[in-house]
Amino acid sequence: MSSGIYTKIDKELQKRNERSLLRELKTSKGKDFCSNDYLGLSNHPEILQAMHEGINHLGLGSTASRLVRGHYQVFNDLEDVICGITQTVSSLFVANGFIANLGLIDALSDSRTHIFTDRLNHASILDGIRIAGSKKIYFNHLDYDDLETKLKKSNLDDSKIIIAESIYSMDGDRSDVKKLVDLKIKYNACLILDETHAFGVEGKKGSGLGTDYSEIDFRIFTLGKALGLEGGIITCNRSQAKDYLINCMRSFVFSTAPMPAIAYAGITAINLMSKMDREREHLAKVGILLREGLQAKAFHTGNSTTQIVPVLLSSEDEALAMADKFQKLGFDLRAIRPPTVARPRIRISLHSNHTELDVACLVRNF
Repeated sequence: MSSGIYTKIDKELQKRNERSLLRELKTSKGKDFCSNDYLGLSNHPEILQAMHEGINHLGLGSTASRLVRGHYQVFNDLEDVICGITQTVSSLFVANGFIANLGLIDALSDSRTHIFTDRLNHASILDGIRIAGSKKIYFNHLDYDDLETKLKKSNLDDSKIIIAESIYSMDGDRSDVKKLVDLKIKYNACLILDETHAFGVEGKKGSGLGTDYSEIDFRIFTLGKALGLEGGIITCNRSQAKDYLINCMRSFVFSTAPMPAIAYAGITAINLMSKMDREREHLAKVGILLREGLQAKAFHTGNSTTQIVPVLLSSEDEALAMADKFQKLGFDLRAIRPPTVARPRIRISLHSNHTELDVACLVRNF
């Protein structure tokens, strides 16, 4: 790199440090209240056994992209299972959810496309829009009147895409999927719904909030949150859409395929997930207890209605101090700061193996 590049690096790091925004990597310790292991499956014995079996049967790395020598029958099997539980026509397994969003948006759109994106959509969605060079049109968070106003102003008869998340990762609130579908139909738009934080937690058998709506063009799922593994999935409501992505999605075409053992274990994880209604009910219950407990102590939890509960704070320093306090008490909580979010916070992530006593102990220390 040139000296100018190093100057840029030094200035950016210094600026972030002065504003209490400098990040660093920390190993995990304490009781987990910050990861996305919503169903506690990351150490489930049946999934661990399936992973070992997958490695023994299929080896380690896939060694190539799926279009060369990296494709295995187990990927087809996983995609069939995904389609079955999500009631979709076809699906494509990729390395992770970020790649799924980035690659899908880039493949579907170009500079002539108008993309209507919720203001709080994930960075992978915003980066996909940026790479595609599309016209990005924000609508206010969960404000469907604002979305419709902006759809009306679009002078395109087609090439319009609406993108939203079913559950928002930093706020724990949820989209009104029916309203999104109604607007998609009314304005002849393509609808992409990111279900990564709903998969395993919401909907019939944990299939997400969009399962009852066949009109949704694409849904994004992950094995890397509630299912305790890794990997992203794009589901499609038309079979030719998968064929198109296999040919035109650059992040798929030019990437080494995921480990086949992950797909093998993923089938086991999905089968387990589909039978965990009791765990989903418990997760909803402890979410209510947590919000009520925090609100009783005058903490603001935003509009959360899910397993993700933010504690909204006034400054970056306050968020860092609170995270440090809880780390010392044996609770693994992390400070979330700009630019990830506009307002600093502690993001609490509940798991189905958290007991009511666990939640009461956490609240007591706020």
